Formats: sequence, structure tokens, C-alpha cells
Amino acid sequence: MTTPHPTGLVESRLLGDGHGRFGGRVRETDRVKARHRALTRSYSESLAFRLRPGNAGSNTALDHIEVLDEAITQLPARYRRNLLITVDGAGATLDLVRHITKLNTAPGRRVHYSVGFDLDHRGRTAIGRLSDSDWDQVLDHRGRPRDPDDAGVTELTGLLRRSADGDRLPNWPTDMRIMCRRERPSSGAQLSLMEEADGWRYQLVATNTPTGHAQFLEARHRPHARVEDRIRTGKNTGIGHLPSHSFALNQAWCVAATIACDLLCWLRLLCLEGPLARAEPKTLRYRLLHTAARLVRGQRKRKIRIPETWPWARELEACFLTVFALPPPA
Repeated sequence: MTTPHPTGLVESRLLGDGHGRFGGRVRETDRVKARHRALTRSYSESLAFRLRPGNAGSNTALDHIEVLDEAITQLPARYRRNLLITVDGAGATLDLVRHITKLNTAPGRRVHYSVGFDLDHRGRTAIGRLSDSDWDQVLDHRGRPRDPDDAGVTELTGLLRRSADGDRLPNWPTDMRIMCRRERPSSGAQLSLMEEADGWRYQLVATNTPTGHAQFLEARHRPHARVEDRIRTGKNTGIGHLPSHSFALNQAWCVAATIACDLLCWLRLLCLEGPLARAEPKTLRYRLLHTAARLVRGQRKRKIRIPETWPWARELEACFLTVFALPPPA
């Protein structure tokens, strides 16, 4: 089976009061709600960003569709033929799934989705009809099966589509499959009444990939959690602090912040090795970007003087040498 190109729809919701403070409920229409939805490839490049007014709806499918189309447009043409779009449960709507399904009908294009699905009464009813033998082992990040007493995975498509109660998902695309993962909850986790009764925590994943076992499809969706790291690092790069009451100024700020995210991404990818290649913006700023180096001129040359006592002087020197060795863009 050919694995689709690993792309993912990143979503975070930031409520801001125009002074960089976040977390409260925003009611005034002149305040700003930053909606960060970016399609990212495996090296975490941000492809799309949208800033919306504070009175915008919290889960507007039209905004999901528009920013998804903008992000796909940013991809090179050869990578648009085989896409995997992952979305968390907060961003996965019926209209968005229908839009992705429509994209999949274009000649020469395969668009797969793997999205979080709401665990409503339909899902709970189907789970209640399962026995312990219906659950398969979950694969860990190394591809090894986990203890079945700790986690399990199964497919609910048959129970939801062809049960005695008929099709329980009549409005959703007919090629959609539903996977269910259960896991022992961590200490302090908030559980529903059903989860408190049987001691398991459940999560549903919907996909239109026609082939593949539930183990593989669930494991394929799990790396979507890395987008939360990209959201956190984006906030540390400036997205988390909107500077003005002006919507236009905040838009320009967000553009600059996302450009900074991409520059740091390519810096790690092309110029850094070892721990720094995986470092977050705060670490890169302290060790490399804020180093007290000097640019001096002499002998018709320009030289960069880096303090020898700086603990990461060698890493910074290697980074500069790598930058100078890069070929010019075509």
C-alpha cells in the first residue's frame, strides 16, 4: 500500500484582548480572535494562517475549507496528487469532510483524511455491543504491540453502517470508516459516565482510506499530536502575543510570526545537527540567535567574530559555514 504524503491540518484557538493576553472569553466585536490553521508537512512548515474578528463563529466550516484550500495551493504541484489531511475533533466538521471527499474525485488525485470523530450516543451504543475479543492491540511509536490490558483498537464501521438499527451515519460520506481506540485513563483525567463505568477512555477516528487494518489507520492518525508542538512553538515565536487593537496591524504581525516559524524550520532542517536540529525557538534564540557576535571588516573581507567562551561557539560556526555552502535558490 502506498502511504499518502504526510500532511496535517493544524488548528489552535487563541482568544486575545489586543494586548497579548489569552485565555478569557472575548465578547467585544473589536477584539481579536486568532485562528491558526496551517497545513504542515513532515518538517513542520506553516503553509496557511488566518486571523478572524472576535465575533466570528468558533467552528465555522467555511473558514476550515478556505484555509485548507489556501494551504494545499502552497504545496508543490507534484505533492498535491496524494494527500493525507489530518484534523482533530474540534476542526472536523461534516462540511469539511464533504469538501475533502469532493477533492478526492478529481482525476489523478487521491485525498485521504484522518479526522477526530465525536463520541456521541451512536458511538457509545456501538462500543457497548463489542466484546473483549473484538479489540486488537495498539501499536506503539516503534511499531510494537502494547499490552491489551492498557490499550486496544477496533473498527466500528460495520456496527454503525449495517447494524439492526440501520445506517447510523446517513449524512456522512458512504466511504467513511470509523476506528475506535480505548486506553486506560491517566490520573486526574476527566471521564464521562460511560468511561467511569468500565474504566476505559475512548477516542474515535474517521477516515476514507479504503484499505488498511484498524491498527495501522489508528497509528497513522496518532502523529497528528505533533501539531500541538507546532502551535506551542508558534506562540513562542510571536503568534501568542498580538500587539495592537488594530486588526490590520495584528494581521501583519501574524504574517511576520509565521515567516519566522518557517525560517526557524528551515534553519533546523538545512543548517543544524544533533540536539539543535530538534531544538525549540526559545533554545535557538538563547544558544544561537542572541549570541553577542560581531561583524568586522579587514583585508577586503568580512568576518564574524564569535566569543570563544560561548558554550555553543562551535555550533554557531558550523551553522554559518553550512549557510555559506548552500547553493543559491533556483
